[in-house]
Amino acid sequence: MARVGIIANPSAGKDIRRLISQSRFVSNQEKVNIVRRVIEGLSGVGIEEVVLMPDYGRISQEAASTAGDEISVRFLEMPVLNSELDTITAAKKMKEEGVSAIVTLGGDGTNRAVALGTCEIPILPLSTGTNNVFPFFIEGTLAGMAAATVALGLVDEEECAPKCKKLSVYKSREMAMDLLDVALVDIAVSAKSHVGARAIWEIDTVSQIFLALARPDSIGLSSIGGMASPIPEGDLNGLHVKIDPQSTNKFVLAPVTAGNVSKVGIKSVSQMEPGRAYVVNSSPCTIALDGERSIPLREGDSVTVVLSADGPPVIDPHKTLHIVSKKGILYKSLD
Repeated sequence: MARVGIIANPSAGKDIRRLISQSRFVSNQEKVNIVRRVIEGLSGVGIEEVVLMPDYGRISQEAASTAGDEISVRFLEMPVLNSELDTITAAKKMKEEGVSAIVTLGGDGTNRAVALGTCEIPILPLSTGTNNVFPFFIEGTLAGMAAATVALGLVDEEECAPKCKKLSVYKSREMAMDLLDVALVDIAVSAKSHVGARAIWEIDTVSQIFLALARPDSIGLSSIGGMASPIPEGDLNGLHVKIDPQSTNKFVLAPVTAGNVSKVGIKSVSQMEPGRAYVVNSSPCTIALDGERSIPLREGDSVTVVLSADGPPVIDPHKTLHIVSKKGILYKSLD
């Protein structure tokens, strides 16, 4: 029996960028409605069991209360700590329980936490905000249907859910490399010794950016690389951008936050090669991952950034549903 997991982050879409920009705010009630529609989409295609992460906002609990008899809904047995550890723990437990796909509700940071839990299960990331590069904007019912076809093996997983790229941050200690954290979109180096609000939004404090995704049609740091040198879909390389706030003859105009086009001075733009070690030693500074999670570096500290192609498989719901239609997988005839 194929089962699908759902991880809904109640904190997603509520960081400081919602206060200093025109970013969209998605309430917990709307997230409840989205999860309900995801469950209906899963059930409609034939998924018999859904495994949910419990959350302090009671998003999944409220959504599960209206599930029909056609589908079994249960919750993971885990503590709720109201932190990203909930998402990491849930992803690990879903892997242990043999979940075939995970639908996530949240932003880039939510999916980064899922990747810390497992990079083996296909995920379908649903956006619940504006400052997102990684998740998809798609209606919940359709997302559930797409995830169901992958979980049931009705489509080719490699075609519909290719592995994404991942940026890993290591702490160098003599000859050993200790993994500190990962990012799925961007890693920024900020001159600030700490980021009180966690989210990086003051671009004039950023000295360099490492990008797994550089898209001109995105909001956030990815748009800087996207406007300077976009990374084509399927390209295994990344982008390393060095920023010069004082530059007046080389710059890009990029939507670093929603409703705000920033003039970003560029020092250099270079291709980031998979497997190559990029050392950051401009301490003291702060390393921000996917816009939020931060690692402070003291004077004399350094970290190494490495791009790889072993991130989690990501279900493209648009591509998947087109393949489903083209192959007539959900087309039934009783004649």
